Amino acid sequence: MPTEDDVAAALRPSATIDSGHPAVVAFAQEVAGKIAGDRERAVALHDAVRDRFRYDAYKLDLSVAGLSGSGVLANGYGWCVPKAALLAASCRALGVPARIGLADVRNHLSTARLRGWMGTDVFYCHGYTAILLDGRWLKATPAFNVELCRKMRLRTLEFDATADSIYHPFDLEGKRHMEYLRFRGEYDDIPREELLQVFAEHYPRLGRLDGASWSQDVDAEASKEDHHG
Repeated sequence: MPTEDDVAAALRPSATIDSGHPAVVAFAQEVAGKIAGDRERAVALHDAVRDRFRYDAYKLDLSVAGLSGSGVLANGYGWCVPKAALLAASCRALGVPARIGLADVRNHLSTARLRGWMGTDVFYCHGYTAILLDGRWLKATPAFNVELCRKMRLRTLEFDATADSIYHPFDLEGKRHMEYLRFRGEYDDIPREELLQVFAEHYPRLGRLDGASWSQDVDAEASKEDHHG
């Protein structure tokens, strides 16, 4: 069972899980402020973060502001780590304890440009949100918006606040999608120094995607699949 200190730390604003930021507070209140029950609030916030802010794997801003929940609100998009931070911050803003979780995953579906840039199909420090509900930390993954899932033929990832919600191993056509290799841990704030070190070690070409468009690449590859299908 989580200790009182665990719960208190998972409710306090932090640098990246900035639950006290006015924009985060306003977003959380607008989405779930009138909803009764922590489970129901968590589900509503998950769905809003997942679908209102498009996933973009090319815009990797590793500054504190770039990783923060309020940064996603300001930009209108985010990759898995800041989107998970926004969900955690929104939960905290409504009194629901939440943390950031990191895992290494093998992603079998991405763009050719991204695979070339990374030099691997392993996504190190993939981000998810851990939400404390009825004494249990549940994993929620709000990264891939519904529109993106449709284009890439992925199963939309739902969260019902009763069980972990992590990526499906296969896509809608039975192809390999996501394989979890290692859970790194769950944190009260994004461990930015660890993130920077891991990315520097595994992704030495970080930043090469400047000027490229994730959405255009996804559309092009989805169109190619439709043509070949």
